[in-house]
Amino acid sequence: FGVLWAMVQPVIIVLVYWFVFQIGLNNATAELKQGISVPFVLWLVSGIVPWFYFSESLSNGTNALLEYNYLVKKVVFNIDILPLVKTIAALFIHVFFVLFMLFLFALYGYYPGLHTLWVVYFSACLLIFVTGVCMLTSSLVIFFRDLTQIINIFLQVGIWMTPIMWSLEDLLAKYPILMVLKLNPLCYIVYGYRAVLFQTGSVASLGWMNIYFWAVTILVCLLGSHVFRKVKVHFADVL
Repeated sequence: FGVLWAMVQPVIIVLVYWFVFQIGLNNATAELKQGISVPFVLWLVSGIVPWFYFSESLSNGTNALLEYNYLVKKVVFNIDILPLVKTIAALFIHVFFVLFMLFLFALYGYYPGLHTLWVVYFSACLLIFVTGVCMLTSSLVIFFRDLTQIINIFLQVGIWMTPIMWSLEDLLAKYPILMVLKLNPLCYIVYGYRAVLFQTGSVASLGWMNIYFWAVTILVCLLGSHVFRKVKVHFADVL
């Protein structure tokens, strides 16, 4: 079935989470920060779709140089593009899930319009951020192979540290110290997807998170690019 397997696994995960939280725990609706109740399945999908893209891109992008080691050893090949190749490849699967998500929203009466175009912006934000991260991790994993396992653990924990299946706003009412979780760059992306898809806000409504996200993204991209250029002369020897 080839590339279909890349789509089947995320769909199964969504179905499992939907069954556990909506059927098992009886969460039929979820509340946005404005107090508006929305169907839980839409609230879940709008958060987990960008996470799927981030997870797949980070996993594949980190191992890009290891996977294409035969290209790394060719002097004439521009190895700088390998992490980008992986993040762009994952983008095709992401587009499929975005279209599926929009179809699901339409079934519940949330029809796409001009506001939906902001999804493209947030997807581009995610692409730039994860590419910067992959530039860093793909260059380090050559010398520290255990980084792959560390990233796998990080992804398993990270999905629960990002407000995808639970509401950060509800927790902040009880534990204000958890405001620190908003420093997670993926929090900005999830908030953005939900704001534009449910038409409860815009990019401007995210306030300081806009500045913070781009500051972190630029820093990560500069750091990833710098480290990659510094150590790439040793790639062929180590591989």
